[in-house]
Amino acid sequence: MSDTEPLHKSKPEPVRRLEVFTGAGRRRTWTAERKAEIVAESYESGEKVSSIARMHGLTPQQLFGWRRQARRAVARRGTSEGVGESNSTFAPVIVETAQLGAEAPVAPARLSGLSTIEIVIGSASIRVPPGTDAATLAMVLRAVKVKAA
Repeated sequence: MSDTEPLHKSKPEPVRRLEVFTGAGRRRTWTAERKAEIVAESYESGEKVSSIARMHGLTPQQLFGWRRQARRAVARRGTSEGVGESNSTFAPVIVETAQLGAEAPVAPARLSGLSTIEIVIGSASIRVPPGTDAATLAMVLRAVKVKAA
């Protein structure tokens, strides 16, 4: 039996859908801006990814791939700004020489299961619990530094 012979069908079914591809048959190239627009639309519109993909002539797998690339790009930008995958964060610290006579009291050390960072600026004392995000800490430190100045 050859590949072209029908397989045990009493009645052949009519063709329900036929797609004709025209053109050079090359891969299409998408600009980064166009990809970003389509990915944003897939998140914002509330429609299924497959319908958004079909509307733009993509396969759902291709659109899911673009969405994955976008998430990774956002995560890389976050990592380059100091946010690691282990939820560790860092804030920039500027060390200045202390003014003579302005001795700040030092709080006694406490032993507990969770480590807390204590930052003293002038008369202000900031306790930073684990899990505090860098943006919040930076905002608090800027506000305290302005008040102390």
